[in-house]
Amino acid sequence: MRRKPSASSTGKKRARILLVDDHPLVRERLTEIINREADLIVCGEAEDRRETLAAIPAKQPDLAIIDLALKNSDGLELIKDIRPRWPGLRILVVSMHDESLYAERVIRAGALGYITKQEATRKILVAIRRVLAGAVYLNEKIACRIISRLTSHSPAVGAAPSELLSDRELKVFDLTGHGLNISEIADRLHIAVKTVETYRARIKEKLKLKDSSELLQLAISWSQHR
Repeated sequence: MRRKPSASSTGKKRARILLVDDHPLVRERLTEIINREADLIVCGEAEDRRETLAAIPAKQPDLAIIDLALKNSDGLELIKDIRPRWPGLRILVVSMHDESLYAERVIRAGALGYITKQEATRKILVAIRRVLAGAVYLNEKIACRIISRLTSHSPAVGAAPSELLSDRELKVFDLTGHGLNISEIADRLHIAVKTVETYRARIKEKLKLKDSSELLQLAISWSQHR
């Protein structure tokens, strides 16, 4: 098989990519795919917020590929931390999470692309190059939905919880639907129990729920059918 020309032989600088994922096998596979390319190279890895915020100034990446579920961290909140500090850094999310639920949220937070891990092996290079060029990479159906929502002035009647709740409120709602109690949610999100209770109160108000029992029932139903 003919080997691709190296970046040095073509005189082109390789785009530097930081991988942020708490699964070593995922990082290893992405590194293998990316480093085969003459114009791309993995310059560093991180598995949580602390390591990522240290690696960005140390490694000077052009692009960060970030999972939403990180070790002791939340990828969406990490993106919000990164954006004001390094506004020139491109961000691409590669995640197991439901694209229809999180794609719009990561774009609002400052990422330029979202791709599921199921699609990543086949489409990761296309997504990387598009985001490096400053363009948005999204599933076409999701992109159309986001554009439609952005041109709307208010949520539709009967809007789903994902359209009415903030990022943190939705995370609490989702974890509630997966059977976690208040203390467990606080531990998972590294926040105080009282903070979780505040989020739950806001959720009940926004979704017009009378009590915690209604909140639990709706959260379970939503988690099972979304």
